[in-house]
Amino acid sequence: MLNEQLQKKVKQSIKLLQSVQKRYDGEIEIAYSGGKDSDVILQLAKEASIKYRAIYKNTTIDPPGTLGHVREMGVEILRAKTSFFHLVAQKGFPSRFYRFCCEELKEYKVLNKSIIGVRKAESRKRNERYNEPTKCQYYGAKKEENHVEQIYPILEWTDEDVRDFIIDRKLKLAPIYYNSGGKSTCRNVSAVCAVLSSQGASALSSFRNIPR
Repeated sequence: MLNEQLQKKVKQSIKLLQSVQKRYDGEIEIAYSGGKDSDVILQLAKEASIKYRAIYKNTTIDPPGTLGHVREMGVEILRAKTSFFHLVAQKGFPSRFYRFCCEELKEYKVLNKSIIGVRKAESRKRNERYNEPTKCQYYGAKKEENHVEQIYPILEWTDEDVRDFIIDRKLKLAPIYYNSGGKSTCRNVSAVCAVLSSQGASALSSFRNIPR
């Protein structure tokens, strides 16, 4: 059972999604990464009864089991025009100052509106960068055809909120979040540790900073 505060956040998230749909007749993209926060926003979209198109942008270096989970969730997979390793061969390895791989493999427009599982609690940088539940984004030149309205329904959610919602809704996560020994694992390509064990919901009580 969700606590009163989280129930309020869930209602606010659903209301936000419904308000976007109310002023927009088309499908809304769910920017699905295969991570826990993506599973949460997908569930919220279902509960909000909006018209959505869940899309996974294949980076060609997907963590083990991710593509299988994406298919199981009924999410559309968009294949990259090139591969991560081809980009590395051309430009060298990316860094936090030079993230060409994200620009090439993930950051491009599909639909006019996109739901993203960004949360302030993920990092200080995100807490400073994201102040509103929606934001205008341009992929490329500032032209109308490159404009996307991004929607952040779980922006104010904490790690504990995500954990409790996953448990309450009995959401199944990608295999990277589990291992057989109940210990943390760092199999994600972004090298952020996942600490969910295969022991079930009880293991969810300790996770923090798990890739969205």
